[in-house]
Amino acid sequence: MSEKLKVAIVGAGQVAEKVHAAYYLTRPDLELVAVVDTTAERANDFAARLGIPHAFADAQAMYQQCQPDIVSVCSPNRFHHQNVLQALANGCHVMCEKPPAMTPEQAAEMRDAARRAGKVLAYDFHHRFALDTQLLREQVIAGTLGEIYVTNAKALRRCGVPGWGVFTNKELQGGGPLIDIGIHMLDAAMYVLGFPAVRRVTAHTFQKLGTRKHSGQFGEWDPKTYTVEDAVFATLEFHNGGILRLETSFALNIVPQSVMSVEFCGDNAGASLFPAHIYQDEGGELVTLMQREKADDNRHFNSMKAFVDHVQGAPVSIADAEQGYLIQQLVAAIYQAAEQGTSVDIC
Repeated sequence: MSEKLKVAIVGAGQVAEKVHAAYYLTRPDLELVAVVDTTAERANDFAARLGIPHAFADAQAMYQQCQPDIVSVCSPNRFHHQNVLQALANGCHVMCEKPPAMTPEQAAEMRDAARRAGKVLAYDFHHRFALDTQLLREQVIAGTLGEIYVTNAKALRRCGVPGWGVFTNKELQGGGPLIDIGIHMLDAAMYVLGFPAVRRVTAHTFQKLGTRKHSGQFGEWDPKTYTVEDAVFATLEFHNGGILRLETSFALNIVPQSVMSVEFCGDNAGASLFPAHIYQDEGGELVTLMQREKADDNRHFNSMKAFVDHVQGAPVSIADAEQGYLIQQLVAAIYQAAEQGTSVDIC
């Protein structure tokens, strides 16, 4: 049996424990050796709960002592850039939480550093790894939908401001629902479409409710320190003539508690996520061509598995550094268009 790959985690938060560490611990070919957090107590508690042998408050000390092969970066968004570059400089493959960074320039630097190091850099855009999303991508390639000219992506919460972490802190996060949940549906949509080239972006952002309310579906927050947007509405125009409309919110007066979906309108058929459903109209009647009974709930672990398998040489697709850069570019363009009140040309 080949030697186990050693894994370390940077950032001892919820996603690090519930997703990254939880997956790594299922793999007999991996050894979770260390966790790093700027707060030593948090790192120690994390390590004790999960049986990880080493905990550090200093990342470079961890690299020198443990020499991991794989690192998961689960720190606040502001620190993704420096933590990914440090991991790559120490010879590690990296799985980084989304968003890739705070700016497209940082994401490009991370991509280039991974290429120079000859290491895998992947991002945890896990919704593209749902079986639903994979099915639709296959059907788009097969031409089942024909020309897709309108795509509607929604990541909406009626009152779902996260009451933990730094989700309401723009300086540390870079933004609100667009960065947290909207980016997932944006990535899933772009993946299914095959990442068509974007020509122009228009957008509007609103901050109407987060500074007035203080509690909701996911706990309490301080409205006085709420510095992110409540909602974003954007339109991406593709060079091929199609459009993608994105709606995302932490707080918005809508009927459902939450919506996470993407709808694709082609000239042969339509489709939607989640669950996957492909359909046509015949004489005013809806005809289902293909449908999953329920959405795939294993998408988090599917994403982690794809990353590890790719590191080990398997020919599997990942959310790679180039695609991460493209998504970061679109996020930046959406915020820029909203702030300036004008459309932003991409290329």
